Amino acid sequence: MNHFLSMTQLTPDALAGLLERAHALKSGRDTTQFPGRAMALLFEKPSLRTRVSFEMAMRRFGGHCMYFSPAEIGMGQRESVRDVVSVLSRYVNVIAARTFAHTTVEELAQWGSVPIINALTDLEHPCQAVADLLTVTEQIGSVDGRTITYIGDGNNCAISLLYGCLLLGGDFRIASPPGYDLPRAVVAQAGELAAAHGGSLTELRDPMEAAGGADALYTDVWTSMGQEAEYEQRLKDFAGFQVTAAMMAAANPGALFMHPLPAHHGEEVEAGLLYQPQSVVFDEAENRLYAQQAVIATLLEARG
Repeated sequence: MNHFLSMTQLTPDALAGLLERAHALKSGRDTTQFPGRAMALLFEKPSLRTRVSFEMAMRRFGGHCMYFSPAEIGMGQRESVRDVVSVLSRYVNVIAARTFAHTTVEELAQWGSVPIINALTDLEHPCQAVADLLTVTEQIGSVDGRTITYIGDGNNCAISLLYGCLLLGGDFRIASPPGYDLPRAVVAQAGELAAAHGGSLTELRDPMEAAGGADALYTDVWTSMGQEAEYEQRLKDFAGFQVTAAMMAAANPGALFMHPLPAHHGEEVEAGLLYQPQSVVFDEAENRLYAQQAVIATLLEARG
């Protein structure tokens, strides 16, 4: 693995290996160090968890991390993507990029001579998915044969979680209002993964039906960064898609409530649900650190 841009780059064994590595790093069984190694964070979008987890990951490895905001780089405007990554590749050992367009991280990987990590794009959020699956395996064991239900927009978090779930033989359900479905190319890719690894994808309109018998219910904000102009329309379109205590009761006993954060309490999630015993939201946030460490270590070791 030269770069980590998409969950589709992984085989089931590779994903299982990342999860095991993350478990080992979290427990202290893995004490890998990369003293003197440096990471650059290129962010077109702000983030609490992504920035802190990457910075702490490198610090735990004995390395360094540098953050660059859009104003500092002007990637693709003041300076071309190719030039930015060509320069940074001479200074650092790994780059994590959080961009609006997925094509940007693909271009970084095309021209960069160091590993590129997708820290979020409009298409995927693979580091979040690794942390999510790490949380599921900690809480309920194997993903194989389990049902993870996603309520809401077929967005980047949904796509990466879908791919990861299928790689591990899980069953993925998604309930979205009309106009907010998974992209058809993603559904086609999911069909290939399901056929190869035994999982399944089910697309539904009724969120309560999707919740029935699920082992985990997952949701995300209805309006992401860059979609602010759609806020009022999305509130109308997503009416009835809020994850509630009643929806959790329709799932399997002990089902997990999951959310990548930040959350809009009282919109996509019923007020107070984040703090109930079934919620593992803050476990997911913590596990971003160990997921990121596992990805960084794998990429740096591959480069020697």
